[in-house]
Amino acid sequence: MKVSRAATTAVAAAAVLLLQGCYTAPAPVSVPGRSISERFEQSWQAARGAASDVGVRVTSEDRPSGTLSGDQGSSNVIITVISQADATIQVGFSVTGGGASQDANLKDHLTRAYQRRMGR
Repeated sequence: MKVSRAATTAVAAAAVLLLQGCYTAPAPVSVPGRSISERFEQSWQAARGAASDVGVRVTSEDRPSGTLSGDQGSSNVIITVISQADATIQVGFSVTGGGASQDANLKDHLTRAYQRRMGR
């Protein structure tokens, strides 16, 4: 059986979209005219607020390393806020320990809450 080029392209495109769905870190934040420390502070506060919005209990904050840790039920959450060499801020969410569906759902809620707090 011969597979058409269009079918192969469609399968490849679907695979790319599925893989993108696994990526949980919002795009780097770069706001012209604001210092990197101001942008870090905005991102840090938005990440803390997002955790609160979705019911994550923050148990530890290490600002120098840019790490917030907490939990929600059986899920463990690590949020990173990192200043990049190109003067952007990278924020990432890691959720483990709960069921796969539960963890993925919590990551999605954290990402959306963070984006909302950043005005996106």
